[in-house]
Amino acid sequence: MAEPWATLGIDLHLEPAGPGLRRGLTDALREAVRTGRLTPGTRLPSSRTLAADLGIARNTVAEGWLTARQGSGTRVATGVPAVPAVPSGRRGRTGAALPRPEGHRPALDLRPGTPDLASFPRAEWLRAARRALSAAPNDALGYGDPRGRAELRTALAGYLARVRGVRTDPGHVLVCGGFAHGLRILGAVLRERGVRTVAVESYGLDVHWRLLEQEGLRTRPLPFDELGTDTRALNDEGAVLLTPSHQFPMGVPLHPDRRAAVLDWARRTGGLVLEDDYDGEFRYDRQPVGALQGLAPDHVVHLGTASKSLAPGLRLAWAALPPSLAEEAAAAKGRIDTCGVLDQLTLAEFLASGAYDRHVRAARLRYRRRRDALVDALAVRAPAVRATGIAAGLHAVLRLPPGTETSAVQAAAWQHLAVFGLSRFRHPQATTTPVDALVVGYATPPDHAWSSTLEALCRALP
Repeated sequence: MAEPWATLGIDLHLEPAGPGLRRGLTDALREAVRTGRLTPGTRLPSSRTLAADLGIARNTVAEGWLTARQGSGTRVATGVPAVPAVPSGRRGRTGAALPRPEGHRPALDLRPGTPDLASFPRAEWLRAARRALSAAPNDALGYGDPRGRAELRTALAGYLARVRGVRTDPGHVLVCGGFAHGLRILGAVLRERGVRTVAVESYGLDVHWRLLEQEGLRTRPLPFDELGTDTRALNDEGAVLLTPSHQFPMGVPLHPDRRAAVLDWARRTGGLVLEDDYDGEFRYDRQPVGALQGLAPDHVVHLGTASKSLAPGLRLAWAALPPSLAEEAAAAKGRIDTCGVLDQLTLAEFLASGAYDRHVRAARLRYRRRRDALVDALAVRAPAVRATGIAAGLHAVLRLPPGTETSAVQAAAWQHLAVFGLSRFRHPQATTTPVDALVVGYATPPDHAWSSTLEALCRALP
């Protein structure tokens, strides 16, 4: 009689561990996944073969270790946190041996900025693409208007007015290839207008600061406190880049007095407000904060993106421009590059048909459940850590005891979690007192791995 490991159909080396052949093979399979020897996506024997030889397939798949799809076989699931043992005796708080992070790719990504890509509405998007392409005139496939397809600009103007309170029309909407593309366009326009300095927030994305600096603009950080960015400190800058509805990454909305102050500054000086509304659709415990642009459409550029609501790979974003800026921005975009027409037409149809609203509502519920599970796990397993900025968005700021941020990031690496410390988002010239914290994105990990991800995260916290 052949041994079980000789009848698997494809090679799979397992050494039984513990009492009983089937139990030993089950444990060996799990250990091979946990240690990273069997990496995510690795093809395995069929679930039927595993069931016959190991007696484990259904339970193991249910636990999230393996996935089985008809026609593609059984594979190691993506997103399983690997926690390999090391012989050095180095131990974590729970007594489990900690792996060395060097040379190991993080099993789970908790860095903010990416939605749950597995939930992208593929079938609905495909149906919208078919309808859009069937209805598109032949000239839609030409070079076209640098502002973007009229169908998408019209759909966006209506959607932004209804959902975010933006006051614009299709002629003043600019379609961009992602937020960074839009920021490059605006940076070029500001430079040509003679602007030399752009005020930014003390906490934000360094890639945005670098884009502005690459356009020849200096960035100056504004003070930050519990009321958000202190816009009262604005002076002779030509523009200011803000995330007023949900400050990134701190998660607080800009205080009403600060909102009024930045608009007063813009009207008084002619300065331009660049409003980054990166996750405006996702609000949980409070009413949505209306767009700043709706209060001063002649002085605010409202920038939005499909990167958080759908997927960053679409490379679709938009800017609602003041009338005085529209022609310059369109000309600048034409000099840089343009955006693919087919995805523009598809997004227009997706918005007009109501599929976008349905997708956002479903995503909002899913992300809220994940956020609630994160808060509950912290309360039980890491009560000294406080989650803030969680009333909206796709990430949380986990406040840590002073002096522990670096060690927490390192501990997360031991757990094979990719996570950023708050210092990663601090402007190098910021004068705000530093705070120790982790910025944890809860949208990216797959649903089947969320519980184990939270366990690994809590093990890493002080």
